[in-house]
Amino acid sequence: MSQQHPEGSNASGRARPDASMSLLTNAMHHSLDDGYAQAAARREAEGRSGMPRTVRAKLWLATGLVLAALVVTVGAAQARVSAPELAKERQELITRIDDGDRRADSLQKNVDRLRKDVETRQRRALEKHGGDEAEVAGLLSGALPVHGPGIKLVVDDAKDTQDSDSGGPRQSSGFSDNGRVRDRDLQRVVNGLWESGAEAVSVNGQRLTSLSAIRAAGDAILVDNKPLVPPYTLLALGPGKKLSSAFQDSADGQYLQVLQENYGVRTSISTQDEVRLPAAPSLIVRTAKPVQTGEGSR
Repeated sequence: MSQQHPEGSNASGRARPDASMSLLTNAMHHSLDDGYAQAAARREAEGRSGMPRTVRAKLWLATGLVLAALVVTVGAAQARVSAPELAKERQELITRIDDGDRRADSLQKNVDRLRKDVETRQRRALEKHGGDEAEVAGLLSGALPVHGPGIKLVVDDAKDTQDSDSGGPRQSSGFSDNGRVRDRDLQRVVNGLWESGAEAVSVNGQRLTSLSAIRAAGDAILVDNKPLVPPYTLLALGPGKKLSSAFQDSADGQYLQVLQENYGVRTSISTQDEVRLPAAPSLIVRTAKPVQTGEGSR
């Protein structure tokens, strides 16, 4: 008669060394769940397996495999055939873009050349028909580069450009005041320099004339349709100290002071022994004739 031993002990009554690891020992010796093992045994006994048994099922499987292989083969062939055509179209598009860029560059060079030729002819006509006052006319029209004593005025945006809803001299329905220099600010400064006695004015190297336009495009300031970036350096030709004092005492000079004190716009003004202003890049020559009436010329 066999004698049973307590669980976790051997025939000698001593405890087995792996008694404390019975769960791990059971998992190693019974890696497949009993339920799965029984199901596999039943399928094997009934003659069932994962592969089809009938001829019809095998034919359907073979047909499916052939169709899958055919789809993959056709797709690969089409990709191989269309790849050179796509590469050719891409290269043709690149070539057209390059040709367009070259034509645009050539046309721009031609425009620049013609513009310089027109400006040269206009200046010659001004000097020829200006008589004894040709130099003065060239100076006032911006046709000639000038140099001499003057002032240097620098206007820059405020360091803190957060929006502010407070009122002030720049308040309007279309703009919020955020410490940026606006086109209308630059307009007032330039007009103040002219009114204070400046003989010629430039902004960031752009010579101004009586026909110059200072406009805005978003936050950018355009002078004669050319965008400028801050800081805005204005050079004005004229008697340095007298011109500086006259501008700072004018209404536009006081306006600039208000921008500095209330909105943080940074400004600095200094007299210069010599400033150099280039000729205006675009010159428009116009003539005027007196109108003859019965009451005399006017």
